[in-house]
Amino acid sequence: MFHWKSIVNVLGMLIAISGFAILLSLPFSYYYDAPMDANTHPIHHNTPTAILYSGLLSLLFGAGIWLISNRFIGKQEVKKRDGYVIVTLGWLVMSFIGAIPYVASGAIPSFTDAFFETMSGFTTTGASILADQIEALPKGLHFWRAMTHWIGGMGIIVLTIAILPLLGIGGMQLYAAEVPGPTPDKLTPRVKETAKRLWLVYFGLTILETILLMLGEMNFFDAICHAMATLSTGGFSTKQASLGAFGAYSQYIVIIFMFLAGINFSLTYFALRGKPLKLWKNEEFRVYLFAVLIITLIASLIIYFRNGEPGEKSFRDAAFQVVAIMTTTGFGTADYTSWGPFLLITFFVLMFTGACAGSTSGGVKMVRSIVVIKNAYLELKRQIHPKAILPVRFNGKGVQQDIVSKMVVFFIIFLGIYIVGCFIMATMIDDFDTILGSVAATLGNIGPGLGEVGPSNSQNFAAIPDFGKWFLSFLMLLGRLELFTVLMLFSPFFWYEK
Repeated sequence: MFHWKSIVNVLGMLIAISGFAILLSLPFSYYYDAPMDANTHPIHHNTPTAILYSGLLSLLFGAGIWLISNRFIGKQEVKKRDGYVIVTLGWLVMSFIGAIPYVASGAIPSFTDAFFETMSGFTTTGASILADQIEALPKGLHFWRAMTHWIGGMGIIVLTIAILPLLGIGGMQLYAAEVPGPTPDKLTPRVKETAKRLWLVYFGLTILETILLMLGEMNFFDAICHAMATLSTGGFSTKQASLGAFGAYSQYIVIIFMFLAGINFSLTYFALRGKPLKLWKNEEFRVYLFAVLIITLIASLIIYFRNGEPGEKSFRDAAFQVVAIMTTTGFGTADYTSWGPFLLITFFVLMFTGACAGSTSGGVKMVRSIVVIKNAYLELKRQIHPKAILPVRFNGKGVQQDIVSKMVVFFIIFLGIYIVGCFIMATMIDDFDTILGSVAATLGNIGPGLGEVGPSNSQNFAAIPDFGKWFLSFLMLLGRLELFTVLMLFSPFFWYEK
């Protein structure tokens, strides 16, 4: 039996949070967009009003729903099935609400495009429909765009649990339904305390990166927007050329923080608490680190000898793109599709791997790849020694067979959805590379893909048909919530009442 009153109660809370978050963009909009002169586009002048009304209406509407439903709920426990419904509907509702400022201001007149941009933000995908229009977007909407993926990076529900201690019982069900990774890490026995500490680390790193970027060539606005984009692995930039518009210092700072964003935030928390050895003892982190180093070295050499770029620039471009794609951040400093077929295939594979579980990155996650590869290797040994007990070991401990099975199933479903997604997109797009790239970029929450949605400045998702944008938005949600949370709602047994 579903507890619909509790579900409506939490959704009302999330709508109110959306309204409040929209209003946070208002100071930037009044400062940058409100002044009217001969060179100011009318859209900029309308933006503060659009943000104000969108935020206030959402805040009041959501608060009203929450107050009315809270009055009649009592002490209903949020069960596991309720958690799946709340998380999926919560992300959809917030994406619908988040699209309103774009449409109301006239900056993105099409609601389909606005929803795509907002879903891309909340799911930290970074795919955009703003073809050659990024720098023309009003600053208030730029900040809202950055805010969507900063909120979505650590998770909307995790934010709710961290700030509003209203979920109490059942918080773990929402936490488990949303947090990326095979098993959600708890830093403390209480989920609320875990969520608060994760958000504290997330917030602290964002502030630190903002300060470091301001020490370079970025102003405060560019610095905070790029910091939010980096730690969330969202990849939205305030510049059409992305990080290519800035110098080496800013790019190196972003590389470091993209790499940090790809680490399990629980491990980062322990490292900051004086236990850095927990990082090195973690097998997933070691594989992640060595993969970045080795692939960067290979890519640097290929760029240096193939394209004749200077040594430092070859290394910087290689490191930036390897980390950006592996962490699914999607920032760009160069067009990796021009680096030859070997690196193109390498980056295409990296689109699926992702970084560590418990990070803000998308993709399959390193831990799943490690366990599935180990299980495949042991399966060969089991063929020769059928009676031998050969458990898959991770971090020196045996992994339960049911967890191994879930990871294998995740791989199969992920691959199946990718193939089906390519077939569906093939009915709307003629270019083969664009078909492969658009599905990989959205399902893996990466942003840039291949072909017409590749990393070059003028290529994005604007030319995708409207139905394709809605479908790719669905893939973004699937990827961000790691398939099962959303797919569960399409299974008949989920709705069957015992």
